[in-house]
Amino acid sequence: MQIRDLPYLDPGDPDVRSGTRLLIWLGRRQWRGQLAGLGWALVNQLGVAALPLGVGLAVQAVVDGSGRRLAYASGLLLLLGVIIALGDTMVHRATITNWTTAAARIQQLLSRSTAELGSLLTRRVPAGEVVAISTADAEKIGWFVEALSRFAAAAIALLTIGTGLTLYQPSLGIIVAIGLPVLALAVLPLLPIATRRADHQREKAGYATELAADTVAGLRVLRGIGGEDLFLSRYRRASQDVRGASVRSASMWALISAIQVLLPGALLLTIVVYGAQLALDGHIAVGELITVYSAVLLTAHPLRNFAEMAMAYSYSKPSAERAARVLALRRTADAAPASAAPVESDPSERPLGGDLHDPVSGILAAEGLLTAVVCGDPDLAGRLAERLGGHPATDDTNDSVLLGGAALDGMPLLRARANVLVQDKEPVLLSGTLRELLDVPSSGRVSAAAALEAAHCADALAALALAGGDTGEDPMEARITERGRSLSGGQRQRLALARSLVADPEVLVLDEPTSAVDSHTESRVAAGIKRVRAGRTTVVFASSPLLLDLADRVVLVDEGQAVACGTHRELLRSEPRYRAVVTRETQDEIEQRLAAMGTDGFTGAAMKRTGKIRGPLDTGPSPQHRAYGGNEESR
Repeated sequence: MQIRDLPYLDPGDPDVRSGTRLLIWLGRRQWRGQLAGLGWALVNQLGVAALPLGVGLAVQAVVDGSGRRLAYASGLLLLLGVIIALGDTMVHRATITNWTTAAARIQQLLSRSTAELGSLLTRRVPAGEVVAISTADAEKIGWFVEALSRFAAAAIALLTIGTGLTLYQPSLGIIVAIGLPVLALAVLPLLPIATRRADHQREKAGYATELAADTVAGLRVLRGIGGEDLFLSRYRRASQDVRGASVRSASMWALISAIQVLLPGALLLTIVVYGAQLALDGHIAVGELITVYSAVLLTAHPLRNFAEMAMAYSYSKPSAERAARVLALRRTADAAPASAAPVESDPSERPLGGDLHDPVSGILAAEGLLTAVVCGDPDLAGRLAERLGGHPATDDTNDSVLLGGAALDGMPLLRARANVLVQDKEPVLLSGTLRELLDVPSSGRVSAAAALEAAHCADALAALALAGGDTGEDPMEARITERGRSLSGGQRQRLALARSLVADPEVLVLDEPTSAVDSHTESRVAAGIKRVRAGRTTVVFASSPLLLDLADRVVLVDEGQAVACGTHRELLRSEPRYRAVVTRETQDEIEQRLAAMGTDGFTGAAMKRTGKIRGPLDTGPSPQHRAYGGNEESR
């Protein structure tokens, strides 16, 4: 795999049983790159290891006064220089390729997992953690993968040097053969400590990054309440914790580096003292002493790869553990990996029909109708919207949302996403042109112009044209800045709504699509949704009377359960809890109204005791009655 061939057509199914297994899996997936790196690293390091032989021959030729042998040694050194240069160039190319492709594989796997899990991911893993894994952690993992080949080459080079010196000059070679393994393994006892400190430093840095991101995101609110100093002091403490953890981690790596300088120096000193004595006694020639000395001196080159491998493993193992935890997540407990799911050529050509039903909450959205869901808890409304889109709150597949009787969690992801689309209350606009924003997979039934008109985006188009500085250009070529920061909240919301309307899925779930607009605009947007989505199933989580009055049916959710359904006007007359959410009645007004109706409270349990409505599990004359726990009056 070359960098020019990225991205991978299929990044594969990773072994996520542990971080170490993930690293091994990555190394095996890139065996061709590993072999290329190993081969060129051997050329480079064995060329370096052979330099002492040429130097020794040259010195001995000078001592013996042999010009022919000096010329031979000079030619050998020149050849070795060319080999080393070529090997160093190619090993750098191979290792950078291995590094980049391994990091890209991790990022593709994370992207696939993110697309599969959707909003469920951030409920299980903090968003900052996912970002850190796809950036810093992916680089550390790639570092380990690319260091593997150079580490293997270094081990072979050290083994070759030790064996060669033992055969070349046994009296000194045995000392070198014993000393090299000690040098290579001396720092192993310190690696667990270095790993723990590096992991601690990374956790502190991750917390500081998350705190900084939260502060920047809420800067406008902080300034409004005068909280800049408070959050600045918090970040200052967090940054000092990062600094302290970094110093402790660096001190351990400094100790490891010092040992790797001290021990080779001690071995070199031993060789010089003992070898000089042997040379003075006539047991070895001066050229042989120079050869052994130079070989020991140059072992520092492969030994650096041992130190780098130790550092790469210490940093990459915690990163791989975190990546494995995220990659192991599934939409449901028994879901297969995304790549194992059957891929359909065009899922939109096989639309699903029927009602959308959530057996947990009891919400039922009839096919082809505009259903509004009223829920007093905005957070609960967001979770229910996610559930209706096939993002379960739990791993129990028996509680899956049903579309036409088929479980959304049980069908291929592409087909589920093609049939049910969820737009949350804070949609994201990516940078690019308006044409690119609206260029989404769609049925083709709703044009971009019709969607923009239905979402009442005229002022948003004018703002984009003004920001572009050329009011005469095609509005579809207007540039949208990152996250639509040049637009107001209401304009961003309506552009995102237009994007959802263009997609025209079989089922569209909208969470507070008009929460950031004024009443006049809200009325026009609600009418546009009703017009464009005619004949399609639409679910809107809202509490605005303007939108609720246009809905074909309205569902009231209380304490996570659908407890009543009907039209907006029917529920206003018959359901006090509905009035409490929609008309914002005070508690005293509610109690007075309930007292006049002869009830003892407005909770779901109290209403059930009075017999005004039935619970979600009560039986009745129809499935709709059972789903909503309502009677004919509440309907």
